[in-house]
Amino acid sequence: GAMSVDSITDLSDNTSKLLEALQLSHPHELDPRRSLGKKKMLSLNPISWQVPRIVERCCKHIESHGLQTVGIFRVGSSKKRVQQLREEFDQGLDVFLDEHQSVHDVAALLKEFLRDMPDSLIPRELYTPFLSTASMEVPEQLATLQLLLFLLPPCHSDTLHRILRFLRDVARHADSSWGPDGQQIPGNKMTVSNLATIFGPNILQKEKPGEKDAGVINFEDSAAIILVLQRLIEHHQTLFMVSAEMQEDILRRLFQTEPDVIDYLLRRK
Repeated sequence: GAMSVDSITDLSDNTSKLLEALQLSHPHELDPRRSLGKKKMLSLNPISWQVPRIVERCCKHIESHGLQTVGIFRVGSSKKRVQQLREEFDQGLDVFLDEHQSVHDVAALLKEFLRDMPDSLIPRELYTPFLSTASMEVPEQLATLQLLLFLLPPCHSDTLHRILRFLRDVARHADSSWGPDGQQIPGNKMTVSNLATIFGPNILQKEKPGEKDAGVINFEDSAAIILVLQRLIEHHQTLFMVSAEMQEDILRRLFQTEPDVIDYLLRRK
């Protein structure tokens, strides 16, 4: 009576959603390094890491070469070089970003990608629910944000998690520090608040790029966007984890509706 399922796509939509939620409860399965060398299919254990190549490579480049760059994401870039990189990624070329690329060009490319996504990283139908959390007290806000994050499609969820982890790393290098030899290491000056101000409108979009009111945000929405993204950056690790209570509830429901799936999961894990 056990199932023989190699891909989530072989299961019903409802079962797929429950299994995706179960996967979130394992921190090591959020580590992209575990998926190296594995098949690209949407495997049950673990679910493949669905982050666009351009996002992963831009983040890695800045993590390797730009964390001490003062004013990263604020200093101007070469429009010509950014456009060339963008076209190469659009053509499906295996673009290799190394120390010869300007950190500011790569930073601008990452911002442009998020801004110009056909459907924003946080889907537009969730724009108002996400912004409504800005007026909540912190514990309630975090609990609500977590439930909203669980509604994201897998590729949006994975990509947002990667971006938030990256932004937290950038913010950790905002202040100057001292090296082991007593030499001062300059900070990049990009605090969580600064990063939320820059990335918020690119991640939380009310209108599609190019539409009449795209890019026009009233003061209340702008303040709410910044506050919500700050919370997401600061608490991304816990927000993307499923509590033990919720996991047990999901397992209980699956046991009642899909006992074969429970059997399959327990044998796989």
